[in-house]
Amino acid sequence: MPQPRWEHFEHQADIGIRGYGTDPATAFEQAALALTGIVTGLELVKDSEMTEITCEETELELLFVDWLNALIYQMAIKKMLFSRFKINISNGILTALAWGENVDITRHQPAVEIKGATYTELGVFQTENEWVAQCVVDV
Repeated sequence: MPQPRWEHFEHQADIGIRGYGTDPATAFEQAALALTGIVTGLELVKDSEMTEITCEETELELLFVDWLNALIYQMAIKKMLFSRFKINISNGILTALAWGENVDITRHQPAVEIKGATYTELGVFQTENEWVAQCVVDV
């Protein structure tokens, strides 16, 4: 069985993120790691503080965008980066725990500021072996 993982993909001036997992929740978690990976190296982000996030949407693709935008919002208002996630999806409701820390400019050296997740190349789908969650984020 494939291991959960994430990657970035090129898209003109913006950046695509893609998460893979055994179920949609794991794919969403991996995509969130890809999101942080745009800003800084994941190994630099301690998981010392927890934040709870809840989203509700009937369609998985819309839930994915809402999840990413809720996470980006938390990153902006709390001035935090996140490096660990635990997501549960049930009946169109996503509940998540996100662990991270306050941005330390010297240590994290943020590369970009993420403005939001978009519907460009949006997809949440199951392949033969795994789930994939992807979209382009505006930086």
